Order: sequence, then C-alpha cells, then structure tokens
Amino acid sequence: MSHIIKNVNKMGLKDENVIELKIAVLPGDGIGPEIVEQALNVVKAICTKFGHKLTYDYGIVGACAIDSVGEPYPTATHELCMNSDAVLFGAIGDPKYDNNPSAKVRPEQGLLKMRKDLGLYANIRPVTTFPSLIHKSPLRAELIDGADFMCIRELTGGMYFGRPQGRSEDGNTAYDTCVYTRHEVERILHLAYKYAGQRNKKVTMVDKANVLASSRLWRQITQEIAPQYPDIETEYMFVDNAAMRIIQWPKSFDVLVTENLFGDILTDEASVITGSLGMLPSASIGIHTSVFEPIHGSYPQATGKNIANPLATILSAALMFEYAFGMTKEGALIREAVAASMNAGIVTEDIANDTVAYKTTEVGEWIVNYISK
Repeated sequence: MSHIIKNVNKMGLKDENVIELKIAVLPGDGIGPEIVEQALNVVKAICTKFGHKLTYDYGIVGACAIDSVGEPYPTATHELCMNSDAVLFGAIGDPKYDNNPSAKVRPEQGLLKMRKDLGLYANIRPVTTFPSLIHKSPLRAELIDGADFMCIRELTGGMYFGRPQGRSEDGNTAYDTCVYTRHEVERILHLAYKYAGQRNKKVTMVDKANVLASSRLWRQITQEIAPQYPDIETEYMFVDNAAMRIIQWPKSFDVLVTENLFGDILTDEASVITGSLGMLPSASIGIHTSVFEPIHGSYPQATGKNIANPLATILSAALMFEYAFGMTKEGALIREAVAASMNAGIVTEDIANDTVAYKTTEVGEWIVNYISK
C-alpha cells in the first residue's frame, strides 16, 4: 500500500503525482539501531533518486520496550505499524533475558505478538549466492554457485503458538502443542505456488507426515491444491531429508514451503550457502502491514562497536520496495549497490578477505553514495 499525493512546487505552477511511502521503523535491540540506521539512509537515498515522498516514525520493541514500558510489543508500537505501509525492523534479544530461563516477560514474546497481531502468516527468505562470497561458505563452490531459491515459512501457527503450552507444577515436565488449521495451511500454500509461478515453477513442501498428524494435514491439503497449478511441479519431502538436500544439492530447490518450526531451522541452515548470516534478508507478509527484517539476531557482543554487517537489513529494504510498494526498479538498484560494494571490498569484518574491513557506517555511506550518483 502506498499513497499518491499532489505536489505543488514553490511557485504553484506545477502539479506532479508523487508516491508517498509511510514506514514504521523498529530498530529493536543490540545492533538493531545501527543496521536499521544504514538501511533507512538507503531508503531515503532511493526515495530522493526516484522522487518519492518518505515519512516514517520510530517504535520500540523487544528488550528495550520491556525496559521502557514493561512489555515487548507495546500498544503504541502496534498502532504505529497498523497505520504504516510497511515496517522496517532490526532485531530483538538481550543476554539478560537469554540467561534467565525464569523470566516471565521476554523480548522474543514481542516478536511473536507482532507476528500474530499483524497477521504475518508468511516469512519469505530468498537464498542466493554472491560470487565474492562463495569462498566464505563451508560448502564446495560447485555445490552452491548459482543456488537461488526461496524459503516460505508459515509464521503464525504450529508449536510456537499452539496451546496448551507450559510446565507442570513441579517443573519436571514441559509441553508444547503443534496446531494447524486448514485455513492456515491453504493460504501459505497458495502463496508458495504464486511465487513459484513467477520463478522456476517448482514447489517443495516439507513436512514430517510419517510421524506427525499436523504434517499429514499439510500433505493432504497440498495434494488437494497442487492440481490447481498444473504448470508447477510439486515435490514432497520429509524435513530430515530436506535438511540434507539443502547442503548436498541446494540448486535443486526453487520454492520451499513448510511449517513454522521446520522453517525456522531450515532457513538458518540455508544461510550458510551465502557464506554469512549477515547477508540474508526476509519479508514477513501478512493481512495487515508487512515487516522487512534481516534474519540474524541482535548480536549483543557487537553492540555499539560499529562493526555489524548492515547488508542483510539493506537488502530487506530492497524487498520492502518490491513486496510492499511494487517498486521493482528501486529494489533492483539497492541490490546492484550491495553487489557493487562487495565487489569493491567495501564490507564489514565478518565477510572481509585479507583486505581492510570497513565500519557499519562506512558501508552504509558507500552504498548511499552509489545510489545517489
């Protein structure tokens, strides 16, 4: 969603149609503020380049929100997201909560609540290789060179949200419940087939149908829906086999779709293909406002050191232009600028070779200058 507004110049002589982009900015915890700042600078540069009007407001989420108002996803932040066209999000998490298993309120609860309240039912993670980073992957170059697939993970169902969930009174037994409804499965499968139709026309549905009842529902519904897309190949794969295939033959995938827990694990596994977790963006698509964020965490050890890799967040901004606003040229220019920075060796220490490593702000400034030239 975006808005067309009328822009009158200072002389009042000219009317122009200008696209207004309204963004909620949620930096979050740890390195979140540092990487989001660079991504926002890139968004500003793109809007200047293409003549768009940008408005944005900040919200708090995660540990910083708990510290400030006592809850990880405050009502004010939710209202900001609902009243925006897109959300640019950083990361959440703080060691003081990670190291306290008895904490009643946790930063991650804010992320789950945001997903639920915004209806963010599908997380899209493109997995692509960068020529200058292939040597950084633990996999052989011939296995990953040219790998290009999309993981679509269901976000609002499954074990993360199923009830009952908890521990027994004596604390010695814990339980989680995996629940899925037909509606939840159908909507994400249709999304997977839609994107496969725009790519290489293959869907791999990952489950554990030989063991889990919820997975058997996924497989049944996929078998019902697949005939509606006769031009798209449908492949069924158990999650353990998929985990091996991602490492052994990543180029065999086009669109991989799966439930929440399996998707959480498989997408992090797939990150090694790129050579760095700091390179993978994501888009969480929902029924209200969509959220765009890097897949890495808050990396508290690097907080305030100006060394965090901002490229995944900048690439998430590219997805934002494409998925939230339908602006393919803007997204393509951001990716071009990121590739150019990597080819020029303007990268942070996590992906630097034997050359000098650049600071977070220096990488961001270089990309902004590339876009603005």
